[in-house]
Amino acid sequence: MGKKSLVLVLSVFAFTVLFAGGVCADTLKLDVKEYVLKNGLKLLMLEKHDVPIVCVRINYKVGSVDERPGITGVSHLFEHMMFKGTKMFGTRNYTAEKSLLEKEDDLVVKVSAEKTHTKTTDKKKIESLEKELDEVRKKLRDLVVKDEVFSLYLRHGASGLNAATSTDGTYYFCDLPANKLELWAFIESDRMKNLVLREFYSERDVVMEERRLRTENSPFGLLIEQLNAVTFIAHPYRWPTIGWRSDVQNITKAETAEYFKRYYAPNNAVIVMVGDFNPDDAIKLVEKYFSDIPSQPAPPTVKTVEPEQKGERRVEIEFESNPYIAISYHIPAVGHPDLYALDVLSSLLSDGRTSRLYKSMIEDKRIAVMAHAYDEISKYPDTFTFLAAPRAPHTVAEVESAIYEEIEKLKNAPPSDWELQKIKNQLEADFIRDLNSASGLANEIGHFEVLSDWRYINTFLDKVAQVTAEDVMRVAMKYFTKNNRTVAILVKKENNTKMKETKENNRPEKSTVTY
Repeated sequence: MGKKSLVLVLSVFAFTVLFAGGVCADTLKLDVKEYVLKNGLKLLMLEKHDVPIVCVRINYKVGSVDERPGITGVSHLFEHMMFKGTKMFGTRNYTAEKSLLEKEDDLVVKVSAEKTHTKTTDKKKIESLEKELDEVRKKLRDLVVKDEVFSLYLRHGASGLNAATSTDGTYYFCDLPANKLELWAFIESDRMKNLVLREFYSERDVVMEERRLRTENSPFGLLIEQLNAVTFIAHPYRWPTIGWRSDVQNITKAETAEYFKRYYAPNNAVIVMVGDFNPDDAIKLVEKYFSDIPSQPAPPTVKTVEPEQKGERRVEIEFESNPYIAISYHIPAVGHPDLYALDVLSSLLSDGRTSRLYKSMIEDKRIAVMAHAYDEISKYPDTFTFLAAPRAPHTVAEVESAIYEEIEKLKNAPPSDWELQKIKNQLEADFIRDLNSASGLANEIGHFEVLSDWRYINTFLDKVAQVTAEDVMRVAMKYFTKNNRTVAILVKKENNTKMKETKENNRPEKSTVTY
């Protein structure tokens, strides 16, 4: 038996053994049961009885794509606020706290209004208001029970408590003993019904610090933020998930509360359960705790369509860092058949030490210390991105040319049968690895349900298996064109003048952002 055949047999064997309970092993399909409450809340259930644990996810179909200028970053901010408690959790006396929270909001508005009167600013009045605000906040701190929801979960054996915000969704994670499922339902239904935006202003400052750390002071974060801002000129994928600085600084509690009411409704949410439970009992539990939460009008969908790109765009960012380059190409949204060939192409280029970018740019030519390619599978058309860093003394220009050389090879010659099968084996192994636990299953089911439909998982391997070498060539020619690309380059300030002097005369104009 050849090595290639052995890999295939072992992969299928591992997949079959792994899902002997929760998946129909004969067809390699997830046996997910669905139930929808009258208020629109969807429940997805997959039994897996190997360990007495249930991995539960509450996912909301709202992300930064649903925001607007002025409140960018509110989805991520709200992810933080969901852990601040409710009328029941996180407070020693909600009645007393409520009046103080209202007083805090009133004083914040007054201070802000007074500071905007630049010509008639009354400094003494501002000092008096700020002193009163400090006193209110001291009283509020005495009433807050820090991280009570977290502590309660941990005391009852829960793990994996976390949350995440993306362009398309917001995700809340919890893995807990099977006999604590009702505790989860009680806590999470209360968060959906009775959330309190306590510590809002201090948490807004926390998000600002996160933005400074992960974006403004990070070469990768800054590079990708500017790349997206230039790649998309109309669609809301152009702004960062964490939000623009000025928006985060000025988002109001009233705007955040309105956003919660509109998007954090049961008819815009999905609950995923994977693990040791009985689906009939789970349905009764969810009905008991969540059915009385009223639905809201269907939230608006994103109507803006990114116009076809008509020419190369370039952006140069000055930053105290080693140079990097990112190149993006527009690709379709989830569900488009070309995405499977793009998945194969991505792995062909950068999956492991035998990938084309690694072999060519890192091992053979030794002009780069890092070269990677990845496709974004999203609710709306997104991008395929190349990311690389030159190895000194080589330049960004050399790395950029080398990437284009690899792209041209893809367009002019199909991958060999061996190379294509190797990639398919790798994708299959990665797919199985992602579904190797109840937690991984819950994550993937919830993620694809937010994007489109969890059944994407059931068709993935079949679709990838059908990709041909000609398909790989075709998508490379279709999407990797000069007119469809955006290039972002990170350069050191001291090197920027020399770069400008030696720049080719026919290179398109670029915008420069300096930090």
